[in-house]
Amino acid sequence: MPAPKNSIRRSLLVISTIVLSTVLTAPVALAAPSPSSKPSADSSATATADPSKKSKDSKDSKESKGSKAAPPAKMSTVGGTRLGQAGTQVNLASGVPVLPKGLSARSWIVADAESGEVLAAHNAHWRLAPASTLKMLFADTLLPKWPSSTEHKVESSDLAGIGSGSSMVGIKEDETYTVHDLWLGVFLRSGNDAVRVLAAMNGGVESTVKEMNEHAEELQAFDTVVVSPDGYDAEGQVSSAYDLTLIARSGLQKKDFREYASTVRADFPGETKKNKKGKKVRDSFEIQNTNRLLSGDYDVPVYQGIAGVKNGNTTNAGATFTGVAEQDGRVLLVTVMNPEKQESNGVYKETAKLLDWGFKAAGKVDPVGELVPPGSATQAGARPDAGASPGEAGGAGEDAPGAVGGKPVASAAAGGGAGGIGTALAVTGGVLVLLAGGAFLVNRRWPLPDLVRRRPHP
Repeated sequence: MPAPKNSIRRSLLVISTIVLSTVLTAPVALAAPSPSSKPSADSSATATADPSKKSKDSKDSKESKGSKAAPPAKMSTVGGTRLGQAGTQVNLASGVPVLPKGLSARSWIVADAESGEVLAAHNAHWRLAPASTLKMLFADTLLPKWPSSTEHKVESSDLAGIGSGSSMVGIKEDETYTVHDLWLGVFLRSGNDAVRVLAAMNGGVESTVKEMNEHAEELQAFDTVVVSPDGYDAEGQVSSAYDLTLIARSGLQKKDFREYASTVRADFPGETKKNKKGKKVRDSFEIQNTNRLLSGDYDVPVYQGIAGVKNGNTTNAGATFTGVAEQDGRVLLVTVMNPEKQESNGVYKETAKLLDWGFKAAGKVDPVGELVPPGSATQAGARPDAGASPGEAGGAGEDAPGAVGGKPVASAAAGGGAGGIGTALAVTGGVLVLLAGGAFLVNRRWPLPDLVRRRPHP
């Protein structure tokens, strides 16, 4: 697309962001599934937040779950006015492939991870329960806090209050884990016990939730309200397909985020026990990523070029998923929320269809909007020589928090993957936008892990 056209689009997006601040002060019809009276069983969830600390939006975000639920009449226009409209938004023209049939998700979005162009969307700003896709925001907020080698001995208080039916990686009280172990538990098993421990290390759930909300605001993910740090169903907790895509895009700038999100399987420390000789031993057990486009399943093959990111499933949210994939040097982000068609692995099947469409349509379809930069970002390309890579936890430089000897934290392989290849090396041509030190650099290339060319299917 010609540069002047992009400049005009970016100018319009700046204007739309300014207008948003006014829009947000007016009553807006919100729509999110209302939480059930009982804690929700979640294949990726954790503790319910204190009900006395309800979000200011909670009274407006109730809606009965079901196929008849309709998107709100008014939605955010961050990223473009088309994205605030209900229904499917796409510019079909000669040479542009038609959208796939059989899509049943309440909300979805297909975006180019490098340019930020939104190729197509469906109710992109509909505020819905996010389930464990919210863990992407948890990780993007907390990953820079500690080197991966940091050790923590788990106390009983660390695991207090985990919600009923939560997914767990199997953390045990009085055992010591590295931060590397804990993040593997978050990304691969969506372990709410791992989230709880990391939140405890960060000063507790309340302070962690506060930081996550602040980070969401910085990313201009204004649809997002965090109540529990892991996505466990909680009143007033919402996000949108647009916001989850922004969050994933931010997280993928971090090398350790990419590595954890792309790890297929890894060994996780078990419980210390005494062997027959009375000697204390601690074995490990294998954990596998629950992202089925990454690990595969009986009815879902590994998607070509898949490189993460995060799945979720709760009673109120249904199935949610954000995925990133690379083919022929182009990287796409797709988020799918709550497919209404009742079928096994439906969220992955619909994501795969949208990725297929996106790779065929990219370069042919005019975008319907754009993923906006963080609020603190300077104009595009303001710091082309920036040496600090937020693709590494804590930034870069010997004095940066989370950096050790100027080398990236979590640069070691994040566990063993299929065929002995865990966190893979860089994909040539992997492309992502760099967010660093308040600068937003467009067309700066950062590698995504290669999960197809050198790794056999599991």
